[in-house]
Amino acid sequence: MTAPRSSYLPIAGHEVHLTAWGDPAAPALVLWHGVARTGRDFDTLARRFADRFHVLCPDTIGRGLSSWSAAPAEDYSIPAYCGHALELLDRLGIAACRWVGTSMGGLIGMALAGTPQTAPRIERLVLNDIAPRLNQVAIDRILAYVTLVPEFAGMMEFETFLRAVYAPFGRLSDDEWRLLAETSMRRRDNGRISSHYDPAVMRVFAEQAADFDMWAIFDAITCPVLALRGEVSDLVEPHVAEEMTGRGPKARLVTIPGCGHAPALNTPEQFAVLEGFLG
Repeated sequence: MTAPRSSYLPIAGHEVHLTAWGDPAAPALVLWHGVARTGRDFDTLARRFADRFHVLCPDTIGRGLSSWSAAPAEDYSIPAYCGHALELLDRLGIAACRWVGTSMGGLIGMALAGTPQTAPRIERLVLNDIAPRLNQVAIDRILAYVTLVPEFAGMMEFETFLRAVYAPFGRLSDDEWRLLAETSMRRRDNGRISSHYDPAVMRVFAEQAADFDMWAIFDAITCPVLALRGEVSDLVEPHVAEEMTGRGPKARLVTIPGCGHAPALNTPEQFAVLEGFLG
């Protein structure tokens, strides 16, 4: 049951690609990726937890192998993603789950856990380098690369680009970098390679990123929360991470050395932190 299984689910008029690991009868663990990434980023972590959880790694619409939206302003938003997540859980017959969210995936988990109607669906929440208040300087940095869709002549050139852009993920093996490149590419009509995501995803993200504040949602969370912060993250400022430990669910804060935004959750040390929290 440790091999990944690929499926495509009709959700809210879209086709959502899901990579699942482990026994479907086991407790559910959702791993949700960041704004410009895919569910395959979690292969190493999913393989680690597949012996004890039914691990679910969706591609958010507009990314990876999921369909693109014809109405991006409505569909490429946190409220819409929350609806997709709930429908995914319902289709799989999952009443409640543990949730690990990296960056945008953490915002989706936060919104679900902090809304009374959906809070019971989230039993434990891991926020991987994401917070209710974000550093605008870092948002501007992210926008500088995700709103561009450069083209590359070949895979090695593309992988070199990704290694530079995602260096803050921390230590990845050569095999992990190659997998990240292969699951991050699409070949254009001219034969050149570009990133997997719908450019409209990033245009909408840019429009919605200003004056970001989810403290009211965070303060309403009642489930246990583990907040991970990359040691040199520019997105989650240290004082904001500390504030998360003293209000709302009073998150447990762990700093991940050698990482920025956002830890790849792929090393034995990072596994141990998650195992201690997720059970």
